[in-house]
Amino acid sequence: MDLRGVKILLVEDDENLGFVTKSALEDYEAKVILGTNGEQGMELFLSQRFDICLIDVMMPKQDGYSLARDIKKVDPEAPIFFVTAKSAIDDKIEGLKIGADDYITKPYSADVLALKIQNFLNRLERTRSAGIGQNEYKIGQYTFDYDKKQLSLNGEIQKLTNKESALLRLLCIHENRVMERNMALRVIWGKEDYFLGRSMDVFIAKLRKYLGSDPSIKIINIHGVGFRLEIS
Repeated sequence: MDLRGVKILLVEDDENLGFVTKSALEDYEAKVILGTNGEQGMELFLSQRFDICLIDVMMPKQDGYSLARDIKKVDPEAPIFFVTAKSAIDDKIEGLKIGADDYITKPYSADVLALKIQNFLNRLERTRSAGIGQNEYKIGQYTFDYDKKQLSLNGEIQKLTNKESALLRLLCIHENRVMERNMALRVIWGKEDYFLGRSMDVFIAKLRKYLGSDPSIKIINIHGVGFRLEIS
């Protein structure tokens, strides 16, 4: 694993955790700039270019959500990972609504964090090389345009509803990882409910049908937990 040349803005108010994380990522050859509160994080972001921002949610002076919103106003394409408490599903939901690209929960392994960063940047590079924009995703042979609410394959276009698009975007964000059912319900439908859960199952079935022309794509049901988009 190599993060050579990757410039990371780390904003973490726990100085010990910030120092340990910074040192660990630097062991992978990343260049890490550490800020200890939201205001300082914004000053650092405005002063130089970063490949990715790692932002703690709970911070003094300016919390992580507010900082992320300000960063997105300056650069809507800035990649952002939120660092959240282990069981704080609300943090994850709020972060995804703001436009976070991923999140990592405390306590976390520096190796896992470095791998997440590397995998994300690799995916980002593939989409940029293919001429795909920020809200477009490459899913096997398909291109998914979230803004236009459509899937395309070999010139053929499948229009999607708002909820189909939102659900597919969440699956893409969690590619090859579990998208938690309860989180998806709260992000897209606004609450957790048995009948809404059955409705989501119907949407999942539709997405499987839309993606059916590429056998390398699977949406796996993880019983009682959620779904995983797998691309082989």
